Amino acid sequence: MIRARNAVIPLVGIGAAALIGCSATAAAGTAHAAPAAAPATHAPAAAPGAPAAPAAAPSPATPSPTPPPVDRRTAVASLTIPAIGIKGMRVIPYEGTTDDWAGTHIQDRSIAASPYGPHGGVGPGEVGNYLVTGHRLSAGGPFHDVPDLRNGDKVLVTTGGTTYTYTITATRKTDFRSAQSLADQRAAVPGHPGEKPTKAMITVSTCATPEDNAAGNFWRDSRDNPQHRIDKIGVLTSWSKAAGTS
Repeated sequence: MIRARNAVIPLVGIGAAALIGCSATAAAGTAHAAPAAAPATHAPAAAPGAPAAPAAAPSPATPSPTPPPVDRRTAVASLTIPAIGIKGMRVIPYEGTTDDWAGTHIQDRSIAASPYGPHGGVGPGEVGNYLVTGHRLSAGGPFHDVPDLRNGDKVLVTTGGTTYTYTITATRKTDFRSAQSLADQRAAVPGHPGEKPTKAMITVSTCATPEDNAAGNFWRDSRDNPQHRIDKIGVLTSWSKAAGTS
């Protein structure tokens, strides 16, 4: 059951051969004798004392080509969050950082964006912070109910034939007017810049426009982002082969 949407929520600071067989049929008609066998032939014998011909060396086996490793950071993924009715939403990766122009243009297509690179995150299932952003109000509001996620809710991210399941563990608030707050959001360990990650984590982020407006805060940046964002933090708890893969 999908939980009802809330317009304003409290923000808690923290801290996805078949084989075909053939059978022969005997021809009808009179049987005929097989033709006589041709006389056997023999290779000439080697002259006495002559060295034996060397055996042919076996041809070296051709190694199978090794496919290049897949960079999960650059692979398109699909996002499912059962608690709020999101199912199979595309997540498009791009090199950049959260909610920059490239990410905003992706979100404007009513899908989610995932930045990677020096100022971005990791790929699905990788150790570090997998960042996923989406619009809450514009472009159909696909992330409208993200603020309603509770600890224990599941976020499933599928790519490359594998589904990675994250469990929500915390909520953060990011301030677009604070360099420290942005660094906390984008850190490999959310909320702890400079700390070495040991777990695969996810940050699902959307705007806090309704909450800011209700507080009389109408500040916007050049991309029309409000001052605050709501981030749901999760930890990878399992992974499995995606349905339909062998």
